[in-house]
Parts: sequence; structure tokens; C-alpha cells
Amino acid sequence: MYKDVLIAGYSDRLSVRPGETIRFAVSSLANTNYQATLFRSISSDPNPKGPGIVELNADEYFKPVELPSRHQSINPGSYGETTKPLPTAFKNSIKLAISVFPTRLTDHLQTIVSWGPLRITLNDKGYVAFYCDDVKFITSKEPIISAKWYTISIEISKDQKTVLCIRDNLNGEEEQTHKENSLHCIDLDEFENAKIRVATDQSKTEFFNGKIEAPQIKVDGKTILKYDFSQQMPSFEVPAEIGPPLMLYNSPTRAVKGMNWDASEFCWRHKAEHYAAIHFHEDDIYEFGWEYDFELVVPANMPSGAYVIRLTVDKGYDAIPFFVCAPKHKPSAKICVLISTFTYAIYGNHARPDFEESWLKRIEDWQAYPHNPAKFQHYGLSTYNNHSDGSGICFASHKRVLFNMRPGYQTFGYSECSGLRHYPADSHLLAWLEHKSIPYDVITDNELDTEGHEAISAYAAVLTGSHPEYHTPQSLNALKTYQNNCGNIAYLGGNGFYWKIARNSENPDLLEIRRSEDGIRAWAAEPGEYYNAFDGQYGGLWRRNGRPPQDLVGIGFAAQGNFVGMPFKRVCFDPKFDWVFDGIEGDILGDFGFSGGGAAGFELDRRDVKLDGGKNIVTLAQAHDDSDNFILVPEEMLTHLTNISGEPNQSTKRADMVFFENQNGGMVFAVGSITFCGSLPWHNFDNNISRLLENVITHFSDR
Repeated sequence: MYKDVLIAGYSDRLSVRPGETIRFAVSSLANTNYQATLFRSISSDPNPKGPGIVELNADEYFKPVELPSRHQSINPGSYGETTKPLPTAFKNSIKLAISVFPTRLTDHLQTIVSWGPLRITLNDKGYVAFYCDDVKFITSKEPIISAKWYTISIEISKDQKTVLCIRDNLNGEEEQTHKENSLHCIDLDEFENAKIRVATDQSKTEFFNGKIEAPQIKVDGKTILKYDFSQQMPSFEVPAEIGPPLMLYNSPTRAVKGMNWDASEFCWRHKAEHYAAIHFHEDDIYEFGWEYDFELVVPANMPSGAYVIRLTVDKGYDAIPFFVCAPKHKPSAKICVLISTFTYAIYGNHARPDFEESWLKRIEDWQAYPHNPAKFQHYGLSTYNNHSDGSGICFASHKRVLFNMRPGYQTFGYSECSGLRHYPADSHLLAWLEHKSIPYDVITDNELDTEGHEAISAYAAVLTGSHPEYHTPQSLNALKTYQNNCGNIAYLGGNGFYWKIARNSENPDLLEIRRSEDGIRAWAAEPGEYYNAFDGQYGGLWRRNGRPPQDLVGIGFAAQGNFVGMPFKRVCFDPKFDWVFDGIEGDILGDFGFSGGGAAGFELDRRDVKLDGGKNIVTLAQAHDDSDNFILVPEEMLTHLTNISGEPNQSTKRADMVFFENQNGGMVFAVGSITFCGSLPWHNFDNNISRLLENVITHFSDR
């Protein structure tokens, strides 16, 4: 039995503009009403030594509401279902055929295909069986094994034998099992409203783990249903060659190798017949599909920024973040903060393999966000986790409860510092802007992707947060166009602009990542499965797609370590750049911080003249891995002795803080460290990292 939280919710979108509507879905196990209250979010760091969680009441924009509690269920498991029932009139025979590639045996039955009372199943030992209702008619003589293609067919003939045939597609061996049976045992009334379900039974409890290809049904020798799963690859509606379309639920994976794949082609667009399979998982869940409980129409006077809807009931709570952008083409500030919502969703519900129960003690002591994805995995995991069959999770969506996208959520419970990443970590920057009384708007990846550079063209400078890692071609193009039109970018993180993702055209809130070939990866895509199903483009690293981060911001991912930080050291003493260091004494910068204990840490970016397009880049400061806490990322390595740069390995494990101006006048300041923003609030925001960034922002704003 799954554990559950008392109350939780999510929103239908992560960003809105004045006049637009955002809706909220809530599930509560309480017996009393819950309350929903709006707050402006300033700081999400629960560390008692820092600014703490700071939220400002926003009742003037949304009057608190009290609503009845109700439980809304989570229903994992992907499957396909015909859009309407099939005709059921038959006289002599029914034949079902389907090809399967099982990937996991479970302690419960898995249904491969079902139609009314009929279903083909796989048990915990790998034996295939045919059922009519709860009666098992026939079982295979031998088990099938995982990670191998088989074609299964079952034929029932009136007053004749039932025949179960299993063919091993690799060597052509075939097994047939015969049993006396009759169609008279089948009640036609049970088919009246019965649709075909692929990868689950009619009650949707016996989900299949594996690939399925080429379902086909014949009645009295006539084909009434036939599918080619290579058709309309980006869609969740699969057209039928014969029969009704098949709708896919809970987003099974398409653009995967089928039974005909022979390594002669690696792109599904070029040999679709090699990719005529769909990979189903019992734990697929990307959007909960809950009913919405209340909504907010954003008032015209609601300032741009980060907000949370707090849900409270009994002793439980949840906090749902969202972001309000300024009206189109009507900025309220010169500065814009880019909120990395694609990255937040891709990491959504990351159950870390190093999670320990001991972390919960500090979470309780700090009154940090109490729920961890590792403890509630039925809420769906992240693309940094694997499915139960071991395959990598390649889809993500924010339309579900994301525990790690909450104020006060701690990613690293072992760290001596705050241990924050992503949304809570980015609040260090927002809190700094608020403390310094620097006006700012926010924009998210969604606006970049859908509106292009016009979403940010009116701003003097765009500031990133700590980790703008995931981008679509459109969002990356928007930043590049902004830069080429004299826009100024302050890249205040590390390992940014790293992975290429795609959005689904039918459901843009669903994101896809293919972790192909190279890079620091939680899992590796199968050879032949490097191309996105959603847009047909090659996935993986932007660097492998010919657009390295260095081309945009002058530096790119070089080294990764534990969540520890170190200081930068000033290396540029050219008087032309003294403005960067104005008011700063000494050359050591950021030997402190709430993220890793230093301004340079966890993931580091460096310059590479082979990748930066010949930009006139000035290195302002550097941080070297003198304590051997970091490793080079795979794409930097050649052998155990050599690397891409040709420099000694030790010298390439560094963070480079850089500045450059392109030929069109757009300026870039980049820090090359995930932990940089964590140093901003130190000593009540009075420190040399804070001063340095203030100098840069002032310089950018004055242009």
C-alpha cells in the first residue's frame, strides 16, 4: 500500500501574464476544509542561518478561499485503447496476434492485450497464458525471456482446438500449444462496449512492461484491426491500418527500436518500419489529470515575480509555485530573470540514490519542506530516474505534484550548507534583487520557447538562475537572437544550456529528453534511440548538436563534484575591467556561501577556445580544483591520460568567470558555477560576491 501525503496540489501552468488564468488541482485526505492563500515568494531557503523562507501576503490579488477536501487518485501505467469498440459478430473463429519484447517480469500478471473478456497475459515466470474472464484456457509450454522479441498469436475456433502459438523472432523457432475449447463459452454481451486495450487489462490493473508491435485481430478470417505503430510518431493517437485509432494514455515511449531494427539506420524518420514499436511501463505517469478546484485570474496590477499558493489543512500543507510575467512588450523593469521551468520539470521528483532517512531530522529541525520523492515514488519520478524495468525515464511534465519544486525543499540533506538546488536555490538571486531594491521582472522558458526573443527584447539584461540546463531549439534561439540584438546576458550558474529537449506539439507541457552518446547522464539512451519522438530531431547534448554553451555564454560544462564550493580568485587586473571589482578588497571572492560553502562549486564551466567561435573573452576570475573534489565530464575526456583541451586534467577542472562583448554590442557576464548565487545572501547580502554582481548589473542597466 502506498504512503500518501495529507494534502498536495499542482497548477495547470507555471507562468502567467496579467489577464490570464491559472488553475489549481488539489488532493486532500483530511476530513475538514482546506485553505488556499497566495503569497509573493522572496526566499525559499529554510536555513536558520540565512534569510529563511520569506513570503509576502498577496491577499489583494487573490482572496483566500476555503474549500472542501477531496482525494484525487494517482493512476500510473501506460496503455493504448481503441477509440470505440470493435464489431463483435463472429461465427467460427477469433485470432489475436501481437509481437512483444518484455522488459520486466513482475509478481503479478501483466496483460499484453485485452478485448472484452479475452486477454493474453504474462506471469512472474515468463509463461504466456490466454484467459477468458478469470478462466485460464491455455498456457505456453515454455517461458519467454526478457529483452527478446516474440510474436504471440491465439486462435479460438468454434468446436475446434484453441491454439496458442509463440514464435521466437530471433531464430524463428515456434511453439504451439493446443487445447480443446469452444467459442460457445464466450458471452457476446461482454463485448458490447468492449474496446481493445494494449498493455493492460479491461480493469486497468495488469500493466505490461515492454515493447509491443503490430497488434492484429481477425474474425472469421477477416482482419478487423491492424496497427502500424510507426505512424504519426509524435502523436498520442495512433492511426489504424484497419479499425479505429488507438489512443495512448500516460505517455508510453515511442521512437524506440522495433523487431525489424538491424542497426542500418539510427533515425526513425528514415526507416519508420524499424521503429514500429511502443514501449509501455507500469509506472508511466506524467500528468495526473486531476480535476481543478479553483483558479486565479491574474490582476492587471499584480507585479511580476515568483508566487506560491499555500494549501493548509489540519497539520499538513503544500506550497505550489508559479511565476507572473509582465504584460507583453510592457516591462516594468530593465532587468529580467529567466526562470528555468524546463529544468525544474525535467528534474521534477528526482528520487536521489543517495537519499538517507537521516536527512529527515534536519528537515524537521529547520521546518523545511517535509516530503521527498524518494519516499513517495508513486507520484512519478524524474528523467534522472529509471522505470521499474530499468529503462530511462525520458518524459517530464509539471502537471503533477513535484515535491522538489517547493519552497524549503532540500536536495542535499547531508550538506553542511543549505543543500538547495533549482527553484529554492534560484530564490537566492530573487532575494538578493529584493534586498538591493533592484527592480526586476521574471520570464520563463515557456515564453522564450513560444514567443521567441520578443519575450525579452525590451530588457537591458537577462539574468539566469543557478542552473539553466535544459533548452529547446526555440528557447536557445531566443537567447541567441536577443544577444545578437545588443541584449546583455548574465549567466549566473553552471552546467547551463547543456541538454537539448523537445516539447510535444499536442501537449506542450510534456517534455522529452534523449540522453544520447555522451555527457554526465543518469541513464544512457539505447543506440538507435537518440532521435526525439516529438520532433524527430537528434537529441542529447547541445554540444553534440553543434551548439555548445560556449557559443552563447563563452564557457561550458567541464567538471562535476560533490555539493562543495570554493572561492574564485581574481586573475584580471586590466584597468578596463576595474569596474567589475569596484569596492572589493583583495583577490579572493566568495570563500563563503549557502550553497556548498563557496561561490564556485558542484558543477563548473570553463572557457574553450575551440568552441567559443573566436570571441574576445576576458577571464576575470578562476577557481581551481586544488582539493581534487571534481571529475572531468565525459565529453571532455579522451583517455585516462588525455582530454579534449590538451591541457593537464587538473587545470581543466576549474570555473572561469568571464566577460565579453560581441560584435553587435551585446555583453555577457558568466560565472561558471552552480553555487555562485548561494553566496549572494551571505552576511545579510553584504559581501564581495554581492558587490561584484551589483557592479555588473549596474553596468548592464546603464547601457
